[in-house]
Amino acid sequence: MTHILHRQIHADLPTAVGGAGVELFDSQGRAYIDASGGAAVSCLGHGHPDVVAALRAQADRLAYAHTGFFTNEPAEKLADRLVAGAPDGISHVYFVSGGSEAVEAALKMARQYFVEIGQPQRRNIIARRQSYHGNTLGALATGGNEQRRAQFRPLLIETHHIDPCYAYRYQEAGETDEAYGLRAAQALEDRILELGPETVMAFVAEPVVGATAGAVPAVAGYLKRVREICDRYGVLLILDEVMCGMGRTGTLHACEQDGVAPDLMTIAKGLGGGYQPIGAVLLSRTIFDAFANGSGLFQHGHTYICHPMACAAGLAVQEVIARDGLLDNVKAMGARLSRRLGERFGNSPHVGDIRGRGLFMGLEMVADRATKEPFDPALKLNARIKRAAMARGLMVYPSGGTIDGARGDHVLIAPPFISDESTIDTIVERLGEAVDAAVKNGG
Repeated sequence: MTHILHRQIHADLPTAVGGAGVELFDSQGRAYIDASGGAAVSCLGHGHPDVVAALRAQADRLAYAHTGFFTNEPAEKLADRLVAGAPDGISHVYFVSGGSEAVEAALKMARQYFVEIGQPQRRNIIARRQSYHGNTLGALATGGNEQRRAQFRPLLIETHHIDPCYAYRYQEAGETDEAYGLRAAQALEDRILELGPETVMAFVAEPVVGATAGAVPAVAGYLKRVREICDRYGVLLILDEVMCGMGRTGTLHACEQDGVAPDLMTIAKGLGGGYQPIGAVLLSRTIFDAFANGSGLFQHGHTYICHPMACAAGLAVQEVIARDGLLDNVKAMGARLSRRLGERFGNSPHVGDIRGRGLFMGLEMVADRATKEPFDPALKLNARIKRAAMARGLMVYPSGGTIDGARGDHVLIAPPFISDESTIDTIVERLGEAVDAAVKNGG
């Protein structure tokens, strides 16, 4: 009997009791390779001694101080580090406790920015179908995850959605990546013009779509064209890198690989590596100056913003990544993961697409590879794969509704940055066995 309201009320969950490196251990002595980092969170794996030591030291000094009265050293140091490595134009950081809070804060920043500069008529948010931006009401309204939105729709603010940049499903036969990227971006301009440019506040997008669609990267040129469209109409570009950012794709920020700088960026997950709850909004000098020269405040806040323990964890995680050259390892192991997935699943009749960047990869499952027809959702193939993987000592992140919120299954793979060749090979081997078992007999 548990008194916890779990995500799945009738699930019989093992009890996690420890972790070391890329593995987690349950109370029955079983070990699991954490090949998804939970939800792309555990970038340094588990029990990293340097992060644990930093947390102990910070707890000895200061656990909490409210930001209405004080700033604190770990928050200031982490902000300095993040701004130093941020895309062009980013000047300040706002610390929160996770990704949903970060998106919620970014939306409020966008709205307040336009109020401060005398354009209060700008209220419309445009995002993309099959995106995921969080579970708080503003973030949920912005996201395009229909499964999560459906029952709460009466509570959600009005938002507007265009098709995603999703080459496997939307790129036409014979269409180049460049042509498809321009066509996909044109949907944004069309919607801005339809709504009236003077009413549009922001466009929100994940550079590599995470949980809802399974590591779908934008094609080359798409985000550059989006940036141009936003600039043309004075619309703020909010990039959600909560899942794909902070080194996950091989560069500190995923948008670096697209040559684009946002006005606002949300980060979390890999920022603190799961050692403490932490997220952040990175904001441009333009937005900061509007606040500073206007009302002199950001009208928003939470009890635990700039939490000293959380910021100490985030600082330690980022210092280890830089010191140990782990972004280079992400690139190297990401290339190996991509190659090994291709070798194992490239000819599979039930894997239609292998995609992603760095250590952020996805498999899209299909009943028929030639037609791209998905499995019947009633089969719950994603749940079967998860169950079969766990039985083989492997944690991956399968989900359903990949195509339109109802149809489609995918598997997200996001192992720790410390993974070595042997770990990558074992992940692919166990995943192959799990997929085969799930497709044949339900796991």
